[in-house]
Amino acid sequence: MDQHTPLFEAQKLLGAKFTSFGGWELPVSYSDILKEHQAVRTACGLFDVSHMGELLVTGNDALSFVNGLVTNDILPAPYGKAIYSPMCYENGTVVDDILVYKVAETTLLLILNAGNIQKDEEWIRSKAQGNVEIENLSPLYVELALQGPAAERVIAKLAQGQDLPGFFCFKEMEVLGMKVLISRTGYTGEDGFELYLNVQDRDADPVKLWNGLLEAGREDGLVPCGLGCRDTLRLEAALPLYGHELSDSITPLEAGLNKFVKLQKESFVGKEALAQQAAAGLKRRTYGFEMLDRGIPRNGYEVHKNGERIGYVTSGGPLPTLNQNGGIALLEGNPKPADIIEVLIRDRSCQAKIVELPFYGKKYKK
Repeated sequence: MDQHTPLFEAQKLLGAKFTSFGGWELPVSYSDILKEHQAVRTACGLFDVSHMGELLVTGNDALSFVNGLVTNDILPAPYGKAIYSPMCYENGTVVDDILVYKVAETTLLLILNAGNIQKDEEWIRSKAQGNVEIENLSPLYVELALQGPAAERVIAKLAQGQDLPGFFCFKEMEVLGMKVLISRTGYTGEDGFELYLNVQDRDADPVKLWNGLLEAGREDGLVPCGLGCRDTLRLEAALPLYGHELSDSITPLEAGLNKFVKLQKESFVGKEALAQQAAAGLKRRTYGFEMLDRGIPRNGYEVHKNGERIGYVTSGGPLPTLNQNGGIALLEGNPKPADIIEVLIRDRSCQAKIVELPFYGKKYKK
């Protein structure tokens, strides 16, 4: 049976339509996916992402241990910084892409993708060495994501004069009488905040936090949003989704995440394989494409060029802001922008053209 977040009943009262995702029953939409998409692009949307995972790594060797697990370099980052990074197997393919919250030299909070929590924890524990303790806090946290150009204005109403975190930073704040960890990363291409509430805290009330945000954002056009528009928003911003652009058969270099792979770092799991791949040159990588013919591309659809298969679609669907259908594909042959390709949609060959990514220019407040 699927799990429910503490906000399930409150979401039913708002008319949420639910779907099964990674072992959870979660809202796919409340009104209409395109309307919710538009609200995040022009005003603000509130998502319940409590299905995400939180792993606490502590101990004298925590910092060096985690730095050896991820491809990015977390050592130079100041405390209070969130660092995005792939985490790889020895062969260079991806265990998961995670956020590392650098709390202190002896304390790091890892944010994991929902479907990977158990696998990630087992992998991380299998690599543990030195003075390190690992604790899975995922069942304790409610996580909300407030996204859109009005997000800062909405959260400032509840912050009551407290300074908000900067881009890819986090801090503990008091919101509605509750202790909340707030970060500013986002998965939509817009400015946005994540709010983590530990339900074991004495004053923690997830429904009060959810309803308080909705009320604070009412005059700013804030609406509750489901997973449906979360996917169309991240696709427009060309943000990777594990199991699509990243997986245990795709490396971060093939996914175009080169800037998050620090090959100059002394060591990390997968470094040798990724260095060899970089030196040899990539045989395939991800590209954006827009449909020229009618049809909606989906994950796994074959892509051909001049009658030959050159790869497949990793993510596809509507791009509502562009009033267009399109997607991301993992392709061989180094196609160039404006090149014509064919996407096989239900055995029908549909023309598309290669375009630069992202489809939508990110509006992060840096």
